[in-house]
Amino acid sequence: MFIATAIVSCVLAVALLGSGIAKLTGNTGQADLMAEVGFPAERMWMLGACTVAGGIGLLAGLFWWPVGVAAAVGSAAYFVGALAFHLRSGRMNQSMTGAAALTVLSIAALVLRIASS
Repeated sequence: MFIATAIVSCVLAVALLGSGIAKLTGNTGQADLMAEVGFPAERMWMLGACTVAGGIGLLAGLFWWPVGVAAAVGSAAYFVGALAFHLRSGRMNQSMTGAAALTVLSIAALVLRIASS
């Protein structure tokens, strides 16, 4: 069970770290997406910080399970919020599919982390 937890957590952590770094560095693709869904571009750094923290938390959670649970809960909540922004904007496109997939992956990481603790 721990191997599955580690794989899912690492895959999600890589996605979160990549997304977070893109947001923190002001990647134009990320800025365009924020504008598309109606999120203020000047606050994009906050989302970047949250996703980087989530990625680090998932990796740290492999060594101390409560951190992994907290990071997975935070990641799931983050992506549920992302889905809400997509739905509110009426922009149901490829980026919404990505947010939905990462929501499912976050929930899987949470279930596996709890099951293997």
